[in-house]
Amino acid sequence: MDDTCPVCKTAEIVCAKWTLLLVRDLSEGRSRFCELERSLQGISPRTLSLRLRALEEEGIVERETYPEVPPRVEYALTEKGLALLPIIDGMRTYGDRWLGGALGADCADLAGAAAAVAAAAA
Repeated sequence: MDDTCPVCKTAEIVCAKWTLLLVRDLSEGRSRFCELERSLQGISPRTLSLRLRALEEEGIVERETYPEVPPRVEYALTEKGLALLPIIDGMRTYGDRWLGGALGADCADLAGAAAAVAAAAA
């Protein structure tokens, strides 16, 4: 891989399995681990935990822990994570046009969601 190529560096992050689907789901706002696990059918708890940790290390996802009993943890996109939403929108447009995909409930336009999440974070 070429460490000077921005496309290669971006692909290294977003091409990891489940990453773009996690970003898609978090584009709707804060989510708890169990909510993400339910929305990403087929992901194991271990894989979800590893992906969230990796995205947190990359600065794409932030984790907030609340001092409650039982402890509550929520995940949300950072500004860097929100910047990935146009990539997902482009993939959705491509899939709809060239792969015969139909827009479903979890494939809604992310522009409005991103604006709402950014406004809430401000």
